[in-house]
Amino acid sequence: MHSPRDFEHRVRLAENKMNRALEQHRWDEVRRCRRDMLTVQAQCAAHGPTPSGSSPDRAGDPVPTMPGGVGGGQWHAVFDQALAPTAVFDAQGRCRYVNPALCALLGHDARDLLQPSPHEISCPGNTFPRTAVVADSLARGHAVAEIWHHRPDDQTIWLRLSGSVINDTAGGACHILVQAEDITTHRSRETLWERCFATAPIGMALLDLQGQWTSVNDALCGLLGYRRNELLAMHFSDLTYPGDHEQGNTALSDLREGRTKTVSIEKRYRHKDGHPITVLIRSSVITGPDGMPSFLVSHYEAIGNGRMTDTQLAHLALHDPLTGLANRALLADRLHHNLAALAGGSGVLAVLVADLDGLKQVNDQYGHLAGDHLLIAAAHALLGGVEPGATVARLGGDEFVVADLVDDIPAAEALQDHITQLLNTQITAAGHQLNLKASVGIAVTQDPTTPPEELLHAADQDMYTRKKPRNK
Repeated sequence: MHSPRDFEHRVRLAENKMNRALEQHRWDEVRRCRRDMLTVQAQCAAHGPTPSGSSPDRAGDPVPTMPGGVGGGQWHAVFDQALAPTAVFDAQGRCRYVNPALCALLGHDARDLLQPSPHEISCPGNTFPRTAVVADSLARGHAVAEIWHHRPDDQTIWLRLSGSVINDTAGGACHILVQAEDITTHRSRETLWERCFATAPIGMALLDLQGQWTSVNDALCGLLGYRRNELLAMHFSDLTYPGDHEQGNTALSDLREGRTKTVSIEKRYRHKDGHPITVLIRSSVITGPDGMPSFLVSHYEAIGNGRMTDTQLAHLALHDPLTGLANRALLADRLHHNLAALAGGSGVLAVLVADLDGLKQVNDQYGHLAGDHLLIAAAHALLGGVEPGATVARLGGDEFVVADLVDDIPAAEALQDHITQLLNTQITAAGHQLNLKASVGIAVTQDPTTPPEELLHAADQDMYTRKKPRNK
């Protein structure tokens, strides 16, 4: 037969293993250790004589009987000497036992904690929350809750309560074992970090390893002009100017693959109002318990005084604020240059007009943020799919234009097929899987005197001709 000392030793071993697992955030191991402790405590209840000097009654209530029909005195020896603050509740939510470790943690003696009050959130004097974790344990078999507690010495502490159901021999819930852990230091550190993050004078964000913002502060929202919920629906590349994608993706890859622990880059973000912002970004990788990269923390500072420079103003005057593509004014200038180039040799000017299908439905169903992401995705697809000398423009709404000098008409038709393929695919926009669809019309000329407006009108008419069969 095992002695109470044997059970006490096994409980302490399980407690030590569980504490180490808690420190390392190995939650599966924590659950295994807790099950081990419950097993030992149940075994103690079924064996072992009551040690001399143990108290069979802690506050005048009937001593609860544990599974196996064994009286309370036979398991007090283990709980009384356990380092883990522990309480036992009956199935009606009444606190039937508290050990000395819990009394010391809460600053009350046992009689204060054992006042029967099954329908109250806490005992008199805000001593010990009883019904929440007990009710959840009864419903699910186990429960974890974090609560604050005000001690008689005016100290406020934070507790993590873990409750587990103890079944009787028939399999019915007869008791709930609740153990408490003082997490005051941990919560204080969390609160300090949250306040520093929220009130930092520079932009700060947490990102996952794919580059999605998971937490942003007010300063970053103010810097970029977006609300918090809008930024949290975005990947950082959604606001990056096309020419700056490579360095951002390279930095993310280096951090994610562990090639470096911190990076500093300068890149342009697109403000919600449309103008570019040059930002100094410092990012560091935070590792998890296994030492592998877990998430990123980044700091953002605008370079300059925050006002747009002459170069930025000129860029804004000639580019679409949402996508960064050429606008109508810049497109007209490029078309004049392309037509003039025809006079100097052979070749064909191909002008393609692409109209996205279903943008209004996306805006109505998922919101305008998803619609903006759809437009940005289309712009990125077009920029990445044409030759460097081609012009890609957005004329407003859901209409895009591609203009390029090609060798001949078959080459122009091949370009049309390529653009159609680029704009008919599946994308992720604001967290939604969407089908990107477009109708693409074309107009070609070898005549340098052709008016640009005539080319655009002809391509637009061809696009609507192709769009009609799709809408039937």
